[in-house]
Amino acid sequence: MSTFPSFTGSKCEEDDVEYNKICDKHKHLLETLPKGGGWMEHHLYNYNGFWLSQMFLKASLLVHTYFKSEPTDIVLASFMKSGTTWLKALMFSTLNRDRYSFSNHYLHNNSPQSSIPFLEVNTYPMADFTTFSAPRLYSTHFARTLLPACMSSCKFVYVCRNPKDVLVSKWLFISKLRSKDLPPLSLDEAFELFCLGVSEFGPFWEHVLSYWRASLESPDKILFLRYEELKKQPEVVVRKLADFMGKPVTMEEEKKGVVGEIIKLCSFENLRNLEVNKKGADKFGKLLEVEKKEFFRKGEIGDWKNYLSEEMKDRIDGITEQKFQGSGLIGFSE
Repeated sequence: MSTFPSFTGSKCEEDDVEYNKICDKHKHLLETLPKGGGWMEHHLYNYNGFWLSQMFLKASLLVHTYFKSEPTDIVLASFMKSGTTWLKALMFSTLNRDRYSFSNHYLHNNSPQSSIPFLEVNTYPMADFTTFSAPRLYSTHFARTLLPACMSSCKFVYVCRNPKDVLVSKWLFISKLRSKDLPPLSLDEAFELFCLGVSEFGPFWEHVLSYWRASLESPDKILFLRYEELKKQPEVVVRKLADFMGKPVTMEEEKKGVVGEIIKLCSFENLRNLEVNKKGADKFGKLLEVEKKEFFRKGEIGDWKNYLSEEMKDRIDGITEQKFQGSGLIGFSE
């Protein structure tokens, strides 16, 4: 079972020479990297082609220095607001279906965020992941090219979503987390930044392509999914996940309706209505806290139509077509 490990360590930060080097490098990067308008904070920083906040920039340095991957690791990767919470629940429940009964499940009393930890919310000292049993489950919003080379042996499940829905969902989500020292971020401002690629972990299109291209090179290592596919055919996707994670659904489980039980347990409506997801907050490391209810807004396909003009739609569709041209990746249905 994957849950957030403790963030205790035996060394003081001042005593760790390597950590001090990271702090110095982080400070230097903040002074020298190109800056863009931030969504949660005043600035984002362009690091190796992707836009990161101060916190996630430092997290990238920490992960590269301290994280030790295992070949059996399975990583859920996604751009923000692409279905991460839902996939966490599905992957955790599918992999651990022998450990819990559907009448008394881990997710009945714990949020999906606690089931699979984010790599990038680690602060110093790094969490002790060696206590996890194999296969270890992690999640990340980092683009494939921002991850350390040691993770090339891991398996990845990547989920992407229509960028128009991503934009709207991300804007509404980030607006709740935006620093009170900054003026509200309007949809027009968010739209312009998004189209320019300037958003946390963006550009969106390069993020998607980083995993798409890797999936073409190593299809046995990267399962590339679409949120829209998951919404329309959840049974198909759950079976794909089970096969990919090395725990295929058996004939006996099919007869017992196990796939349907997983989908029912992890459905947006069920998770949103569980008492554990209505109150309190999920803590991500030491620096970020998000009310649990904020992870369950609508989860619909096409909600962008309630927010974006026809002109906005055409601009994003045009960028998508241009960015994906020649990649073999087909655009997104409405």
